[in-house]
Amino acid sequence: MTLLDERSPAPSADGPKPVFEGTKRRGEQAMLYLFVIVPFLAFAAIIPVAWGWGMSWTDVTLLVIFYFGTGFGITVGFHRLFTHGSFKANRGLRIGLAIAGSMAIEGPVIRWVADHRRHHAFSDREGDPHSPWRFGNSAGALAKGFWFAHLGWLFDIEHTNRDKYTPDLMSDPDIRLVDRLFPAWVLVSVFSPALIGGLVTMSWGGALSAFFWASLVRIFLLHHVTWSINSVCHMIGERPFAARDRSANFWPLAILSFGESWHNMHHADPTAARHGVLRGQIDESARVIWLFEKLGWATDVRWPRPERLEKLRVDA
Repeated sequence: MTLLDERSPAPSADGPKPVFEGTKRRGEQAMLYLFVIVPFLAFAAIIPVAWGWGMSWTDVTLLVIFYFGTGFGITVGFHRLFTHGSFKANRGLRIGLAIAGSMAIEGPVIRWVADHRRHHAFSDREGDPHSPWRFGNSAGALAKGFWFAHLGWLFDIEHTNRDKYTPDLMSDPDIRLVDRLFPAWVLVSVFSPALIGGLVTMSWGGALSAFFWASLVRIFLLHHVTWSINSVCHMIGERPFAARDRSANFWPLAILSFGESWHNMHHADPTAARHGVLRGQIDESARVIWLFEKLGWATDVRWPRPERLEKLRVDA
């Protein structure tokens, strides 16, 4: 069975909606190549650039601020709030998280959520947009599957049907507006570090350095950490909880992924607001949600219950 088998013909008015809604436009594909390849080239240039140029405290500060700000936009916003409804957020927080996640340049919010909901609907089975097991279990098949899950799936020409997977977001005027303005958030994300760096140092060199570190390198790092959840965390790691797929906890990525690499727990209980539930498992995203709850900006937080965790445990 191939992915062609899951494509449905146009449904009747009262029938089920198809999985896909059309193909990507040529401009979308071109921008995708741009934002995958250019940050990679920037990262490849880190050693010679750092050797002869170095990194200022302004660069470090901007890189950390933009990495954490856009990273939490993905993990707290796109993932735990919009995809899984792990908590409810007031209007200002919803819009803010949608914008922050958009600035990670991983795609518009509704498109991102539609793909991820389809991933959970078919996790590691036919229909999963990025399972590393899609080609088989042999060494060669897994090597091919790893790179497909990590990066290759992004270049699939078909779009997940948003009407089928994200009707809630499609009917939200605030989120639809943020989604439509995605190109603007990309420009802000890419060029605001250079603007800030130039103003702080009052030099073109400071602007260029900030652009290199806090824009290109930051985008590269965040992209590959996010993509590693799709690839590494469905192949390597521990599986202390019962899940229907091959999701695994991979501790080396925990801090950089803001707790997302406790992936086995997430797939065992997708709506839980905390993924790192065992002793010593750092989950910064859960702590941010906890802070939002204390401030009154987040409500109905779905914290994992001890009795449910006990039922899901397979290594107790």
